[in-house]
Amino acid sequence: MSNEVRLAFAHPSERAEAMASSEPLDRISLRDHIVEVEIGAFQAERGVTQRVCFNVVVEVRPLSGPIDDDVDRILSYDKVTEAIATELGVERLALLETLAERVADRILLEPQAVRAFVRIEKLDRGPGALGVEIVRAREGAPPPELMRKDAPHPQLVFLSNAAIASPHLTSWLDQLEATGQPLIICVGAADVPAPQVPHRMAQRRIDLLAIEQNAWVLAARDDRCVVVETRTELDWAMKNGQTCVWAPSKIVLDSVDTPSAQPRDAVALAAWFAATFDAQELLVIGAALPQGASVPLRAMPAEQAVL
Repeated sequence: MSNEVRLAFAHPSERAEAMASSEPLDRISLRDHIVEVEIGAFQAERGVTQRVCFNVVVEVRPLSGPIDDDVDRILSYDKVTEAIATELGVERLALLETLAERVADRILLEPQAVRAFVRIEKLDRGPGALGVEIVRAREGAPPPELMRKDAPHPQLVFLSNAAIASPHLTSWLDQLEATGQPLIICVGAADVPAPQVPHRMAQRRIDLLAIEQNAWVLAARDDRCVVVETRTELDWAMKNGQTCVWAPSKIVLDSVDTPSAQPRDAVALAAWFAATFDAQELLVIGAALPQGASVPLRAMPAEQAVL
């Protein structure tokens, strides 16, 4: 038991050695890699950064031939730090457990990687280090759902309030679904004014929630429309042919690349969201196009029946 306790607090490299299998594996390690990041589930952790320490050990299969001092033949340390930086750049996370899972999964996409030990600790939340440690192994080929290059490319459509109320709504959805591409619909707030408060961040949340209320109005008009609020839900929905209505609060508030568009400029916010998917275009039905969008925009009047 004492040895188990010692290993629980030892560096992941010692745990990797203790858990070694009969098949000899090489190991690379990253020690005390500290990053300033915004993370955490508590309100006090929003809008501020804190130091997070990463210790990672990756078990790799030995090369079948000589290394020949060729960096392309080995799993580089850069792949480990890149996995951390990439996952920190996707979205703001509440849990270290989620971050550890994603870092391990990304590392295990590397063909040489067999098993990953990931320890992540917050250094500024108390008198000691608060953290998690996980062990993940890969069996067979990397899971295809983790390969971003295989991610589906959705159609992005913005519907104005006139479009939501239009008698053509069902026909538009039929036409969009007939293309066979995943469909994500964005909306703005309803025409009823949202409450106004003097606090900027509070007002931003109120305005985002006003959009989400209208997303549910659209969902009530057609059962095919399912309101989703997380990127994980969107990824699953796109792979399973579900028509989504974007509820923006979580993705906007957790975004690393915070959009400059305000919720009241709903089409511009939808254009920002479309750009995160590298969308070919955003179809805007019944609303004016914003200036300076980073994704191509196409306008269509709400009176037009055929897309």
